[in-house]
Amino acid sequence: MEKNNNLKWVTSAQALGNYNLMLSFNDGVNKVVNCKPLIDKYKVFTPLLDKSVFDKFSLDGWTVSWLNGTIDISPEYLYEEGKAV
Repeated sequence: MEKNNNLKWVTSAQALGNYNLMLSFNDGVNKVVNCKPLIDKYKVFTPLLDKSVFDKFSLDGWTVSWLNGTIDISPEYLYEEGKAV
């Protein structure tokens, strides 16, 4: 799939602890996202409560994902919910 320049995607990520991620996006913006509210709200994210699982994310070309891509969070959500730094 070709990337649309109007869309946001994650270009780098770093775990900060306490379910927080420091993310860089394709537009140069850096944001810190607290994923805990999302993990608590939706059952699909329950495996991420294990911090050792949460910290083993990868980038899939668009966003962060876990467990070989079986769990991910949309880059749009991450961009909207993140706090600019």
